[in-house]
Amino acid sequence: MSSSTAPIITSEVPAPFDPWSIRSRFPVLTREVRPGVPLVYLDNAATSLKPWSVIRAVQSYDTEFTANVHRGLHTLSEEATAAYEEARTSVARYIHARDESEIIFTRGTTESINLVALSFGRTRLQPGDEIVLTALEHHANLVPWLMLARERGVVLRYAELHPDGTLDLDSLDRQIGSRTRLVAFSGMSNVLGTLLPIAEIVARAQAVGAATLLDAAQLVAHGPLDVAALGVDFAAFSGHKMFGPTGIGILYGRRERLEAMPPVLGGGDMVLEVHRDRAEWNELPYKFEAGTPPIAQAIGLGAAVQFLAELDWDAITAHQQQLVASAQARLASISGVRLFSAPAYQNGGVVSFTVDGVHPHDLAQILDRRGVAIRAGQHCAMPLHETLGIPASARASFCLYNCQSEVESLAQAVEYACSVFHRSDSRSPNAARKSPADG
Repeated sequence: MSSSTAPIITSEVPAPFDPWSIRSRFPVLTREVRPGVPLVYLDNAATSLKPWSVIRAVQSYDTEFTANVHRGLHTLSEEATAAYEEARTSVARYIHARDESEIIFTRGTTESINLVALSFGRTRLQPGDEIVLTALEHHANLVPWLMLARERGVVLRYAELHPDGTLDLDSLDRQIGSRTRLVAFSGMSNVLGTLLPIAEIVARAQAVGAATLLDAAQLVAHGPLDVAALGVDFAAFSGHKMFGPTGIGILYGRRERLEAMPPVLGGGDMVLEVHRDRAEWNELPYKFEAGTPPIAQAIGLGAAVQFLAELDWDAITAHQQQLVASAQARLASISGVRLFSAPAYQNGGVVSFTVDGVHPHDLAQILDRRGVAIRAGQHCAMPLHETLGIPASARASFCLYNCQSEVESLAQAVEYACSVFHRSDSRSPNAARKSPADG
């Protein structure tokens, strides 16, 4: 996948990717959710499964060199510190950061974006200044700015979508202006799968002197980023969506941005000196890493990045696009199914849909009987669902270990669910559940 925009289609066809060559590395994929019912895991946008290399990296820390980092002079502490900092270096290399000091370990995407809002936002934005978002945003890249707008009098503006779920760049142009101070946007929609044209968005922001923040939570599991080439000021993502552990995330920030920002949390490694009347902040990246960090999780993330760096992403991108295209075609052939999904060539691996007369929660429970794991609800994107005019949706999300047979398993399970609820509807006209406001 191109790191700057949607995948570029060329006449050169990549070698086919065989997901079965990699599935054995993910132990959960061998599980039966109940006797005789194998797992079909299509909830990757919520969290991805973990390969053995990640599991063993975390286990190694827990069993061989459990210790705190940066503070001890004994062997275990030195080994833990080396592994922790090696993980930082691996992440920096994977996203093409200029150096590892631009990599801040956090608890996840949400904390990373909140850190920018609380530090950069509070110190740089004044009443009347504008932040431009898109109609696609996850709550993690919306609520922090809503909070900042309430506190500082900042104005939020939104770029809208085309009917096919892609970003309307003309709408973006109308929102960006002389008062724009930040453009914060997702690289990939967690509901529609839309891959946004990152480089084009950044160029528009830079033209008016605005900073940029890329929510890469969904994007990083589908290929490496090049933050330096893209020119983004900040990028945020989570380990658990890229085959790593939960409880670990990354904030990338250009050094000059991070150096100008004050710390948000105090204590631990974020200080060099502390006196009764003053404190001196530590250098990057430690200025933003207060307290004992998520050491085991960071080491696991380092293993996940090493796993990702070994893969053929041209072949995997083509494979994922084929899965999306097949799922879209197969689901569209089922009576009563309505798709909400960007075109396959501009889609990172997500197909959301509804079934007439069936609440997505009920649909997900029926699919689980067939071993098919999907997400149902609003996917922490309530404003987007309001834009789409639906209270909730069902979401199948694909990644590199999914295969064509699982697309068919999904479709057959949806057909089964339709037959179940159609029979139920014939007995009770009010069988379908009303839609709650969920996240």
